[in-house]
Amino acid sequence: MHRTKLERRLSDAHEQLVRARTELAVLDEQLVVVQEIVDDTRLRAMVAETPVASKEFEEANRHAAVMLQTRTAVADRIAELEHRQDELLDRMVVGPG
Repeated sequence: MHRTKLERRLSDAHEQLVRARTELAVLDEQLVVVQEIVDDTRLRAMVAETPVASKEFEEANRHAAVMLQTRTAVADRIAELEHRQDELLDRMVVGPG
């Protein structure tokens, strides 16, 4: 593979990695808030013992679960991008082969 093509792919991987890391940081911040909401709604559901309070807790808990799945997917994507970036760097340093 030509060096310019490798450099372009490396640049693309780096840009995707930066975006994914930013997305992960935002998700982590949001998860803190969502987890606080889950804790609050769980406490309210236990104290109130009403169907509405229970439903609010269930909805908050589902929302947190979806966010955790999203976070896991983004973290997996980061690992893939880091691996791709390492492979491209190896190709640039070592050369084809």
